[in-house]
Amino acid sequence: MAESLPIIAVLAVLIAGGALAAMAGMLWRSRNPARPPEAVLAELTRHHTDAAARLEAMIRMVGDRQSQLQHAVNERLDSVSHRLGDSLEKTKQNTSENLQKLNERLAVIDNAQKNITALAAQVTSLQSMLGNKQQRGAFGQGRMEIIVRDGLPKACYEFQYTLSNKLRPDCAVFLPDKRPLVIDSKFPLEAVSAHRDAKTDDERRQAAARVRTDVLKHVADIAGKYLIPGETQDLALMFVPSESVYAELHDGFDDIVQKAFRAKVVIVSPSLLMIAIHVIQQIQKDARMREAASRIQAEVGHLIDDVRRMSERVGKLKQHFGQANEDLRQIVVSTEKIEQRGDRIRDVEFEDDGVANIIPAPIPKLQAGE
Repeated sequence: MAESLPIIAVLAVLIAGGALAAMAGMLWRSRNPARPPEAVLAELTRHHTDAAARLEAMIRMVGDRQSQLQHAVNERLDSVSHRLGDSLEKTKQNTSENLQKLNERLAVIDNAQKNITALAAQVTSLQSMLGNKQQRGAFGQGRMEIIVRDGLPKACYEFQYTLSNKLRPDCAVFLPDKRPLVIDSKFPLEAVSAHRDAKTDDERRQAAARVRTDVLKHVADIAGKYLIPGETQDLALMFVPSESVYAELHDGFDDIVQKAFRAKVVIVSPSLLMIAIHVIQQIQKDARMREAASRIQAEVGHLIDDVRRMSERVGKLKQHFGQANEDLRQIVVSTEKIEQRGDRIRDVEFEDDGVANIIPAPIPKLQAGE
């Protein structure tokens, strides 16, 4: 209604202006002496009444239009408020869901950050451990022991086994011929690290020469200490606890690998050591199967001998049974003849004088053995 008042005022001004214009026209026409003043006043009154009626009708019409406009505006405001409320509710739900997902992702990121921090600490610890020669040797020894323990039974290997020369290799794996396969886990990593860290060609050449010198010296030590003819296997394994170091040796220092092989020392990585342990396991299994087959074959031979002896004894028992049947048959024949003789004796008749009237009957001849 506050907004409709200026409109009504404008309409009133317009109507009043029209009335004033009409009155001015009437006044101008009243100067005409031909018209009397009463007529002019009557006409002015009529125009004033008409203007008032028009103004009232206009006010009513403006009020109706204002009411309709207010009703429409209220409906629009209610609709807009309802849609705005729904939109705000959906926005609230979406925002809540997004915040929840964001919290979950932040939790995941937090866990990942913790894992990264722990991994960084482990890497730092590993780096410091690899920088120490004794700790690095213990690390390589530990990896080698884990691989051997996982692949072989306890009776097939021994750590720190003492050889006849009083030396103790890191591991000795016993093959079916009872000769140990020696595994050494001490690898000279300093020269390889220096070769990796070299920045100039001169530093790289010097580091490469150091790698060849250190590795070949270690190969010679293994061959001289742990390869004993008739006591150990003809080959020994040099364990490299890093796949990347092993790959770098094969890619950039193939001559070292060849020289080590000619010295009967095989350089192996963790994966190759696993394969070697698997092959040794199969060899030991085949040896056990051959041993079991030999025992089975021997037992089968003994079983055949027992069956042969049992067959001989059954033959002898059969002969005894045959002889016993023959003896029984002869006994039955003798019994029948004795019964016949008894019947003949019973049939003998005696006369009154007490002398028997014996009618001799033919006596059958006994056969031999009857």
